Amino acid sequence: MKRLLAIATTSLLVALTVIGCAAYSPAQGWITLIDGNTGLENFNRNGGANWHAEDGTIQADKSTTQGASVLVSKRSFKDFELYAEFWADHNTNSGIYIRCTNPANVSSASAYEVQIWDQNPDTARSTGALMPAATVPPIYKAGGRWNTYEVYAKGQQMTVKLNGVVTVHVEDGKYPSGPIGLQQNAGVIKWRKLAVREL
Repeated sequence: MKRLLAIATTSLLVALTVIGCAAYSPAQGWITLIDGNTGLENFNRNGGANWHAEDGTIQADKSTTQGASVLVSKRSFKDFELYAEFWADHNTNSGIYIRCTNPANVSSASAYEVQIWDQNPDTARSTGALMPAATVPPIYKAGGRWNTYEVYAKGQQMTVKLNGVVTVHVEDGKYPSGPIGLQQNAGVIKWRKLAVREL
């Protein structure tokens, strides 16, 4: 009986969380960080990627230094909904960092990373995963087209949706708050829209 109650409670929490992810609408309290060619001024740059505005996006495709480059938001967020529109190549290694606790050195050792990496050799940590908190089956792909990510983070509850499909729902309190980071590690990544609504 206790087991059935626990399963029912967990299912209800997931349903309420997913229902609670409201659709993006700029008139309803959303903070726009990227809108087409505009938004680079909302971030600090870590690493040597060639972040620039082009064709209605903020994008990068190469770096002058080894390792990842991250655009780190100047604002910090704790409980929030996030909406992003992005285009990734098939070989892109990128992601969205949330609650970055060390903005000067962003990684999944100091933040959660919503993965964009179709070809990750560790397939459980590919597109749709939330590292280091939750892995996924290797069924989610983003390469070669425009996609949306929606992230809900309230306390320890976190939900990730790729193109409207929940890939992760997890409880984890390791990183409580911090800026948002956009990563370029390999391949082309383009951001057409990035908006956050604080909860």
